[in-house]
Amino acid sequence: MENNVSAMNTQKSTVKLAKMGMLVAISIVLVALIHFPIFPAVAFLEYDPADIPILIGTFAFGPVAGILLTVVTAVVQGVTVSAQSGLYGILMHIIATGAFVLVAGNIYSHGEKTRKKAVIALLCGILAMILIMIPANLVITPMFMGMPREALMPFMPFIVGFNAIKAGINGLVTFVLYKRISGFLKK
Repeated sequence: MENNVSAMNTQKSTVKLAKMGMLVAISIVLVALIHFPIFPAVAFLEYDPADIPILIGTFAFGPVAGILLTVVTAVVQGVTVSAQSGLYGILMHIIATGAFVLVAGNIYSHGEKTRKKAVIALLCGILAMILIMIPANLVITPMFMGMPREALMPFMPFIVGFNAIKAGINGLVTFVLYKRISGFLKK
């Protein structure tokens, strides 16, 4: 009996890991296919929908899984389809998406999972991403770009706007898609 329980737990873990791998793969494909600048003045800030599968995985499997999905996706993306951004891109992706999934995942995972709670979780996650990326850009970007912080200041409104738009679009799409596919992920 004990071996059967252990085997079932192993099988469930394997299936969950495979589903998470699938979400990472979808995320990478989305980045490869869909990426474009939102503001022409700062064309290096490109929108991509990579966070949508990560957020869906976070809602399905919890915030720890969301962080794991974020790190794996950021690293794979950073050495393949977004290799030009290198370590800087990987780090910024982990910080931005990590804040989003940590906040949204923690809110959504406690108690009853309602549509209202999903909206609140996503809005709080969006706000967390916007807020964490202000100091992250002020500290990390000058280091990687070899520029003084003052040179970055004129771009900060674009950076804040970019993060708000990217997180908002990805949060909205996640909200629309999650309930439609959550049954598959939870089987």
